[in-house]
Amino acid sequence: MIKTVDEYHKKLNLLKKYDESYYDLSNPKVSDSKYDALKKELLEFEEKNNKYKFVGSKVGYTPSKKFSKVKHLEKMLSLDNAFDLNDVKNFLKKIKNYLNFDIQKEITLNAEPKIDGISASLIYKNKSLIQGLSRGDGDFGEDITENLLTIKEIPKIIDNQDLPEYFEVRGEVYIGKKDFQKIKENFANPRNAAAGSLRQKDSNNTAKIPLKFFAYGTTQVNQKNFTNQSEFLNYLNQCGFKTNELSKTINNIEELEIYYANLEKKRSSLDYDIDGIVYKVNNFELQHRLGNLSNSPRWAIAHKFSSEKAFSVINDIEIQVGRTGALTPVAKIDPVTVGGVVVSNATLHNEDEIARKDIRIGDTVLIQRAGDVIPQVVSVDLSKRSKTSKAYIFPKKCPCGNNTIKDYNQITKKIDAVRRCPDIGYECQYMAREKLKHFVSKDALNIDGLGKKVIDDFWNLGFVKLPSDIFNLDYNKIKNLEGWGELSSSNLKQAIENSKKITLEKFIFSIGIRHIGQENAKIIASYFKSIKNFQKLFNNSQLNKELKSVREIDGIGETQINALNEFFSNPKNEKVIKLLVQELAVKDFEIITNGIFANKTLMFTGGFERMSRSEAKSLAESQGGKVLGGVSKKLNYLVVGSSKPTKSKMEKAVELDVEIISEEKWYKLLNR
Repeated sequence: MIKTVDEYHKKLNLLKKYDESYYDLSNPKVSDSKYDALKKELLEFEEKNNKYKFVGSKVGYTPSKKFSKVKHLEKMLSLDNAFDLNDVKNFLKKIKNYLNFDIQKEITLNAEPKIDGISASLIYKNKSLIQGLSRGDGDFGEDITENLLTIKEIPKIIDNQDLPEYFEVRGEVYIGKKDFQKIKENFANPRNAAAGSLRQKDSNNTAKIPLKFFAYGTTQVNQKNFTNQSEFLNYLNQCGFKTNELSKTINNIEELEIYYANLEKKRSSLDYDIDGIVYKVNNFELQHRLGNLSNSPRWAIAHKFSSEKAFSVINDIEIQVGRTGALTPVAKIDPVTVGGVVVSNATLHNEDEIARKDIRIGDTVLIQRAGDVIPQVVSVDLSKRSKTSKAYIFPKKCPCGNNTIKDYNQITKKIDAVRRCPDIGYECQYMAREKLKHFVSKDALNIDGLGKKVIDDFWNLGFVKLPSDIFNLDYNKIKNLEGWGELSSSNLKQAIENSKKITLEKFIFSIGIRHIGQENAKIIASYFKSIKNFQKLFNNSQLNKELKSVREIDGIGETQINALNEFFSNPKNEKVIKLLVQELAVKDFEIITNGIFANKTLMFTGGFERMSRSEAKSLAESQGGKVLGGVSKKLNYLVVGSSKPTKSKMEKAVELDVEIISEEKWYKLLNR
């Protein structure tokens, strides 16, 4: 039994060495029984000391070169979440607006349980399974074919005459609750067990785990032979796949409410873990029209179940600083199990939320996991409050020493609830560290092996202070650190080297300009086209001129313009970007040159009959067009809808000799 933290770290380091020998060098140093005993000992210590969760949160062993990365035929997206019925109603409202449907028109949905498992893609050629991929980062997945072949519920050959030459099936790999009980001493929960099993280097080990598979979808290429999701699920059953028996077609919001309530009641009795319901627009043609956002489809959403709750005591309130300078109060609580997960921290959101709920150190509070993910304080049990309790005074200074500020929100016309550190460079060490974590994250450079914990460690050791430091690490020092070695440091070096080739839009997103998310980054990249042009913003004489042009682009508002102005006015940021550009190969923005509207600019005004303006904009961009937010000499087409077009925009277009076309003509151009 482990009694001290030092003993824990020594044995953890030993486990890591055993892992490296077994998985990477194929040279086991100890017997399976001795390895299992050591792992169990570490897990028991972690269960008693919630601060330490390396083994408990570890999913198998991160593969290095065993699993090759393969590009998905179509991007495997994640789903947006709805946490209550209003969120679902807003989802449906957005769909109707995008499709230009009457708000009263019902949208038929396909509903099915959201399995808490691991997404996988199966590719068949001439009826035989030839490749299986994990979701990965959505663009590229890991080739885990050999491990997926061990799952009995996945057909190896599909006996169906109608099957196309290439056929992709997407679904969820999971472990049943009863089966998990047999192996639970080796894994934290069923989902981790499934994930760890799929990433085993030896498929014989995977075969020992009772994995199962629910099929739920395909790519748009294979959808063309079907009209809707329900029809396609029936076809999958005919092909030998198991689909969820609780899947149901939903015709209106009343049916949706009943389905949700019934499934929530059944949740605990099911033999597999679910954390909500997935709603998909049932009609494939509508799915195609709706398309996707950066990371999620417009036509689907995950409706999460109401959160489980538990009481605990607040021992302290800690202030955390995010990459944008936001100060977030976090309650340090007595460890408590909520929804099957032990939590010791709970977000308090902001200063106003603490004041509204009158949350104090020493309070007994009700904790819930929002969407079964983020622990938060719901309310205070005032009956248990000490008579000597004092109201919490939110600090007016950032932990770095800077006086904090509250921004004026241009949209709400109110002062923001969030306090922020005003630093916009890398002077605030707390912000700088979080910026580095964002820089290496999945949606940015996506450096495998350089997660939040490693960034914290490297920061404390003085290895990294600026993003460019990541590309100049001393690997001789790293390999001698506790928990590292020759192989793991070499893998990190290779991962960093692989990350050097990056698209312009990902680069813009990665540098962490406030208010510039993935969609904005793509819009800005499409304007500047190259990193050289983008860097011109550091030239004070050109900054205002360029921002004036950027302001004309549809999708870029004053909030984004102000953020860009603030960022590029800071000479310290110029230094950071220059150092980065020296290390990276930033690829120019890919311009569609063969589209109908290639090198053309468009603007839309008025209500459209055939489609919404949002859909029209998406179609124009898919054909190489650039959509502007205002009428100027740069505009090629002003597309006018039949309902209430803006008179001033039409008058200005006439004045500037901009071609004005009707919705009907626009539609003919699009389909010629």
